[in-house]
Amino acid sequence: MATYVLVHGAYQGGWIWKLVAERLRAAGHLALAPTLDGCAERAHGVRAGITVGTHAREIAQMLFYEDLRDVVLVGTSAGGMVVQKAAEAARERIARLVFVDALVLMPGERVDEIVKRAAPNEVTALTTGPTKADAESRLFRDLDPALRAWALARVTPHPITALEAPMEPTRFWEQPWPATVIRCRRAANPPEHHQRRTAERLKAAWHELDTGHYPMLSEPEALPRLLSA
Repeated sequence: MATYVLVHGAYQGGWIWKLVAERLRAAGHLALAPTLDGCAERAHGVRAGITVGTHAREIAQMLFYEDLRDVVLVGTSAGGMVVQKAAEAARERIARLVFVDALVLMPGERVDEIVKRAAPNEVTALTTGPTKADAESRLFRDLDPALRAWALARVTPHPITALEAPMEPTRFWEQPWPATVIRCRRAANPPEHHQRRTAERLKAAWHELDTGHYPMLSEPEALPRLLSA
C-alpha cells in the first residue's frame, strides 16, 4: 500500500482532503492531510514570515519525523508551490508527485501573473483572501448545497507572503521527478497552458477531470483512483 501526503491550497486546510483521505484509507493506504502554518484551524498562529519556503519545510520535516518514505506527495492549487519546495528538501523520501489543478511556478514568478481573480482579495498586513461576498458567489459552485455550505464555512485567509510573494529560488525544474498532472476542465484557474507547461517540463502523466477546481470534494471517488493510478 502507498503513503499519501495531501497538501491543500490557499484559503483551505487539511479539511479539503477529508473525503479523499477517507477513501484512500479505506483502500488500505496511509493518507495524511496536514494543515499548513497560519491556515484553517492554525489561523490563530498567522504572523509575518510565513512563506512558501516555511510551509515546505513543515512538510519536509513531517516526512522526516514521521519516518515516511516512498511518499506520493500531492498538491492542489497554491499547494503545488509548497510541493515543489518540499520535494526538493526531502527528495530521498519522494516516490511520486501529483499536481491537482495546481500552480507550479518558476523562480521569480508570481501567482497574480497567472491567476486572474474575479474580484480583488481582501488584504491585511498578514493575510489575503476572498471577501465573504466573493467567496459565496463563486467558490465551490459545483457542489451540492449542503457540501458547499460545509466548505464555505471553512474558508480562511491565507498568509499573504506564502501566496503573493515571487516564487523562491529552487532547483526543482533541474531535476527529474516521477509526476502526474491532473487538470480540472471546468476551472478557469490555474489556466490550462500553465498546467500543460508543468506536464511538459516534468514529462508527467496527464489526466483531466470534467469538474471544477475542487475535485477532492466534487469527485471524491474519481480523484483517489487517479492518485493511485
